[in-house]
Amino acid sequence: MDKHNEKSRLSKKELRQIWYRWGFTHLSSMSYEKLQAHAWAFSYIPFVEKYYKDDPEAKRRLLIRHSMFYNTEPQTGQIINGIVASMEEEIALGKDVPEELPVNIKATLMGPLAGIGDSLIQGIIVPVLLSIAMGMSAHGSAVGPIFYIVAYGILGPLISYLSFFNGYRLGLTAIDKIIGDNVKRITDAFNILGIMVVGGLAAGNIVLNTKLEIPMGDAIRPLQEVLDGIFPNILPLSMVILAWWLISAKQMTATKVILILTAIASLGVVIGVF
Repeated sequence: MDKHNEKSRLSKKELRQIWYRWGFTHLSSMSYEKLQAHAWAFSYIPFVEKYYKDDPEAKRRLLIRHSMFYNTEPQTGQIINGIVASMEEEIALGKDVPEELPVNIKATLMGPLAGIGDSLIQGIIVPVLLSIAMGMSAHGSAVGPIFYIVAYGILGPLISYLSFFNGYRLGLTAIDKIIGDNVKRITDAFNILGIMVVGGLAAGNIVLNTKLEIPMGDAIRPLQEVLDGIFPNILPLSMVILAWWLISAKQMTATKVILILTAIASLGVVIGVF
């Protein structure tokens, strides 16, 4: 490599290339053997063109080490990409950094970041945005789906961008903040918050009432009134618990659970229970 490339560091534009190549292609070329690894190698093509244009052997080694199995949550997982970019930059500049280090960083962090990312994205952000969108669509309005698409289309890349550049800025020091007891505390906090969010969404968005009536002394009263006096929203809660049990205990897929709940609701309407 030439003298200029030996001394120059990655520019903001070049870092953005690595970021958006991974951020927008991580699921575009997957296999059971490599999962997201292909996108990693693709994202570092501008890097090798900058530092290893005249060193095909170094270029080959870099692309091979970033073609190994990799899988994590893609938005928060950009922290790993940022850390690795800083390590690969040090290697390319001739610093005393072993080539195995980026691979070890990826293997060490992809699990913890998957736990944090899934708890944050799938457990909090997506349910909150969907609940707002469903409220907007309650009367058939198209604003709800449009809101969700636009909102997630902004939040997803924003989280991805901030994660990458903070990972690059912190380098190896970020590992101390991610692994060990820290990640367990972060994941537990997000899980608890996610459960509260999902519980609130279930209580506010699931509607299930019975039309049955029962004798109460000399009068006939709607069963729904009696249930509400004992435990408000117990029927929606029972459907949530049933769905949770089918998924967790019976290991059913979400599609099967939806079909079962649809069958229960349809049968209940036909026989006059709901």
